[in-house]
Amino acid sequence: MDRLGGLLAFARTAELGSFVAAGRVLGLSASAVGKSVARLEQEVGVRLLQRSTRRIGLTEEGSLFNERVRRILDDIDDAEAMLSRTRETPRGRLRVSTPIVTYHMLLPVLPDFMARYPEIEVDIDFNDHIVDVIEEGVDVAIRSGDLPDSRLVARPLAPFRLHLCAAPSYLARHGIPQTPQDLAGHLSIRFRFPNSGKLQGWPLVGTDVEPQVRSVLTCNNMEALKGATIGGLGIGCMPDFLVREALAAGSLRTILDDHVDGRGQFRMLWPSNRYLAPKVRVFVDFLAERLGTGH
Repeated sequence: MDRLGGLLAFARTAELGSFVAAGRVLGLSASAVGKSVARLEQEVGVRLLQRSTRRIGLTEEGSLFNERVRRILDDIDDAEAMLSRTRETPRGRLRVSTPIVTYHMLLPVLPDFMARYPEIEVDIDFNDHIVDVIEEGVDVAIRSGDLPDSRLVARPLAPFRLHLCAAPSYLARHGIPQTPQDLAGHLSIRFRFPNSGKLQGWPLVGTDVEPQVRSVLTCNNMEALKGATIGGLGIGCMPDFLVREALAAGSLRTILDDHVDGRGQFRMLWPSNRYLAPKVRVFVDFLAERLGTGH
């Protein structure tokens, strides 16, 4: 028998307490199992089994060795199970947690995903509050910012950029700022992060002192911020994918493009299990294909 066969013979003998029982499980003769274990003991240079006329038991070294061998054999079983699951048809309910604003990214591509995998029911929770992916049974979460939870695996989506925007009507009343210092005296609409309660900073470069911009509205919803900005209440800071249509339609204009350097990135997160369920694997791969860094 080969080396793996020797490990199997040893593990089954340790589990069942006899060469005869181990041989029955492995489809071998008791003699073949005994010889394989003896060859393994010779290779490692240690007696692993204590033989008697009534039962075979583990030596102290054999007990320690058996723990490691069981982990190796379990890993092999997991690898085989993973390959088997890749042949399964992805199906079932897929729970996704994602910030509200990401519906601008997800909704255009979801019809293709659902057509490709009709047996998956996608259940999306659009929520800006961070959830405990493992405790709440979420299959995939989409988040930006720091990712401190080491129990999760992360895969990046395409980066985005932040823009300072204002409505043409607002700029007609208050003027178009040419430098960050010109923002002094302007009105702002600010985003407050739901989890920390902190205000989103404006990613201005080329200035050491943040301009004093009076806040006229603060909210924790990017859609509301966009609506208020289009309504001419003030200047807002928003991601490019959120304002793309409004910029194309002319209802918003970007300002201070040469003085804004706001880069961000969403990531897909899922629990770091030994293998992915088919429904999770195809969803992660699909979003990486359609919304990933190389799309």
